[in-house]
Amino acid sequence: MQNFDFGPVLHLLVMGALVAMVPLCWVWLRNPRASTARRVQLLTLVTLFLTFDLVLFGAFTRLTDSGLGCPDWPGCYGHASPVGAQASIAVEQSQMPTGPVTHTKAWIEMVHRYMAMAVGGLILTLATFAWARRWRGGSYGGVAWPTFTLVWVCVQGAFGALTVTMKLFPLIVTLHLMGALVLLALLTLQVQRDRLQSGAATASNMSTGMFMATLLGLVALTVQVLLGGWVSTNYAVLACNTFPQCQGSWWPLMDFEQGFTLWRHLGQNAQGEPLTFESLTAIHYVHRLAAYLVLTYLMWLALRLRRVAESPAKLLLGLLFLQLLTGLSNVVLDWPLVAAVLHTGGAAAMVVVLVWLLTGARVSRTALN
Repeated sequence: MQNFDFGPVLHLLVMGALVAMVPLCWVWLRNPRASTARRVQLLTLVTLFLTFDLVLFGAFTRLTDSGLGCPDWPGCYGHASPVGAQASIAVEQSQMPTGPVTHTKAWIEMVHRYMAMAVGGLILTLATFAWARRWRGGSYGGVAWPTFTLVWVCVQGAFGALTVTMKLFPLIVTLHLMGALVLLALLTLQVQRDRLQSGAATASNMSTGMFMATLLGLVALTVQVLLGGWVSTNYAVLACNTFPQCQGSWWPLMDFEQGFTLWRHLGQNAQGEPLTFESLTAIHYVHRLAAYLVLTYLMWLALRLRRVAESPAKLLLGLLFLQLLTGLSNVVLDWPLVAAVLHTGGAAAMVVVLVWLLTGARVSRTALN
């Protein structure tokens, strides 16, 4: 039985801890007179910001085909960084210069892992502070959400490992993206809750109907993100390269059964045969049709929410406009990298805004909105 080499794991943990120490020390040194509770609140906000950055960099990693830049996990050919793996990477790159393994792609993949480890370290720090306060009999924060967030980031890390070891299995990659957005939502909830408890913000009065409409908007957005992730992970963006029609038709040839068979390898159907172009068309066009519905609903919702929380509602409208522009750019400009990354970022930002609104709402049956 072959022994598992824990060296790369330990080295990666050390690297993640060192990266996590930068924002941690920055928050503590930047606010020397602040209370511990205030520093923890600021650290939660910084962790949310860095998690959003991680989502963007994860999209960049996927869109540059760097997900297998280091095809093992957690290290890179058994090393903690591409520096030690230069010989192995050079061999792979010489055999396939534009393939999945190059020096550049290896660094992109490993930087993504370092960032993920750092975010995990910060979330562990937040959970530790919450439990320490609980044991001392303090009242701020609570332990439920920080603890659940810690559990969730561990699950997310497991999906990150599966993404590599299962060779970009589409369902795993899509769930990994979804897990990242759930992590964003959990941190947003904690930031907003801390602001409300500390008096830095006041709850917005929202009718039961508007609260449910906002919750429905979040659900619809989640479904659309999953469809978008399925498009991206199956590389189906260019299956329709015209707008508003697809391949010169309002209803092109599509194979829904193959396209939406979830348990299959990348580029293959359930029988292991190459995925047909019609199945890629189905994946793309379903996402596009759903986008019309979700965009219309969220625009209506944003206009209604201006009576409750004007600034977040305006931000939501701006993000919807960004999504429209970047979505069109992906189609008519042959999937430019900047637009594709911004498209993911816009979806993530809308999740943050909607969770922010829901967490900061005071539901009342008599509220007029």
